[in-house]
Amino acid sequence: MAPWLNCPRCGAPRTKASGCAACGAVVGASEQPEPPLPDVLKAESPPPPSREPLSRPRSAIREPAPAAWVPPRPALGTAKWDLPAKETAMELRMRVLALPLAIAVAWSVAHTNMPHALMRIFLSMWIHESGHAVTAWLCSLPAFPGPWFTPVSQERSWVFGLCLAGILVFCAQRAWLSKHRVAAVLCGILLVLQGFGTLALSLRRAQELMIFGGDAGCMVLGTLLMATLYVRRGHVLYRGWLRWGFLVIGAAAFCDAYATWWDARKNFEAIPFGENEGSGPSDPSRLVDEYGWATSTMVHRYVVLGALCLAVLGVLYVLGLRRREAAARDPDAEG
Repeated sequence: MAPWLNCPRCGAPRTKASGCAACGAVVGASEQPEPPLPDVLKAESPPPPSREPLSRPRSAIREPAPAAWVPPRPALGTAKWDLPAKETAMELRMRVLALPLAIAVAWSVAHTNMPHALMRIFLSMWIHESGHAVTAWLCSLPAFPGPWFTPVSQERSWVFGLCLAGILVFCAQRAWLSKHRVAAVLCGILLVLQGFGTLALSLRRAQELMIFGGDAGCMVLGTLLMATLYVRRGHVLYRGWLRWGFLVIGAAAFCDAYATWWDARKNFEAIPFGENEGSGPSDPSRLVDEYGWATSTMVHRYVVLGALCLAVLGVLYVLGLRRREAAARDPDAEG
């Protein structure tokens, strides 16, 4: 059949007329319309895109909002890396191991020659003089800790005592309102000790206690410095490396003083009797010669005080072990 006998659009047979009876297309004899598309292409061809009217303002066109980023989920069977839990476990492990390690190293250095001298010059000497000063302050005696010597007033100053009591009350109140219960209790204990040292002790007893407070301060203040290792999370000492420095200084001060009196239990020659260059008689010489202390009594008092400090550190160490076990079960339980 000739091509003009069929409709070029739908393929239906048509007459010689200019129109198709099936689809109504008007086709001239000389016109050749495009052949019809296959049915497969008709089904897959997308609809024509709709055009925005030209009169629509540009500000009214809204761009699609970016989709929120969703972190990928870990595959089944893979372990999830919990960074806070890992840091908590490592922190507790270091705190448990650091205290006995620091004491062991400082105790070993205290029984050497040159390292012991360097440890005393740069670390323990300042805690020793601070022990003299703090003991004098608790008896309302103005004092200023210095290198190898602490000038102390020979008379009580009631103005100084009232100012110190006011500072302790203020610090206790602020610590309590800030929910730092341990610091508040510590300020309260210092306030009670100041009242006892100022009102209950005579001036001679206060000066005697101030001399005893040299090596006693090394042990007590050294214990407090080492105890900062066990502050709770969120405390100002928890952040940074300050508490680790306090641990080293406290262990050096405690072991320097306690090793001397521990060795003096069996050998009185270990006691530093004699004169200190530029500052007069040593503390043990003054306690024995001026205040009539027996050597054995002096050694016993220092040893007992050091044992009490070690007992406090032992309690903190046990609490550190329990916190480690609690954090192993629940990382958010360690405070």
